Amino acid sequence: MYILVTNDDGVQSPGLLALRQALDTVGETVVVAPERNWSAASAARTLFDPLRIDPVPMADGRQAFVCSGTPGDCVALALLGFLELRPDLVVSGINIGPNLGNDVSYSGTVAAAREGAMMGVPAIAVSLDGRRHDDFKPAAAYAARLAQAAVRHGLTPEVVLNVNVPRGPIRGVLVTRLGRRIYRDELIVRHDPRGRPYYWLGGGEPEGELTEGTDTAAVAHGYISVTPIHFDLTDQRWLERLQHWRLDV
Repeated sequence: MYILVTNDDGVQSPGLLALRQALDTVGETVVVAPERNWSAASAARTLFDPLRIDPVPMADGRQAFVCSGTPGDCVALALLGFLELRPDLVVSGINIGPNLGNDVSYSGTVAAAREGAMMGVPAIAVSLDGRRHDDFKPAAAYAARLAQAAVRHGLTPEVVLNVNVPRGPIRGVLVTRLGRRIYRDELIVRHDPRGRPYYWLGGGEPEGELTEGTDTAAVAHGYISVTPIHFDLTDQRWLERLQHWRLDV
């Protein structure tokens, strides 16, 4: 198995290193990751500026490749020809912090995996409900097991497996649907020495509705959630409703 490993926290993230080391036990890995943190960049792509990729050592001394662009750029460049071999799987993570529910619309971690899937390579996104100092080994070990299962059972690029691992003891694994995150965003206004305003988008940690069967509930109760997500955002109910709106020109 040949695995492309990437993330959105940057090439020196401890989560990326732990993920690669775990995936090394199941296949050959190559890392192409962004040079800086692109959290909440979603599926941003660089279209009007040149991109660069350079070799760089990771914390364990092994070579990775650092890209000047977004997480999506990293995967696109890798699959469009930077890599001589086409990967069998793309694995993105381990993100520092969860990507639950509607987080997937913002997540650069998930976007990198989706880029792989859109280009025809099965993909997994892995996130940890923790912080930079946390132990990533349990999440990495599970990602390696899931990678093996994905290839063995024929995961297709029609879906991305979005994996979230709880902090603390893990009670098990649940296959879930996306839940709903509750954001507590606020606009923070400050002023520079000349009196001009500048702004921070801040707020407390988001919470999640704990509806049974959702990823938000699973992680809150100590379970790893595995959620298959796909690209068809069509609301099937509204397809029928809109037929009655008399939208003809």
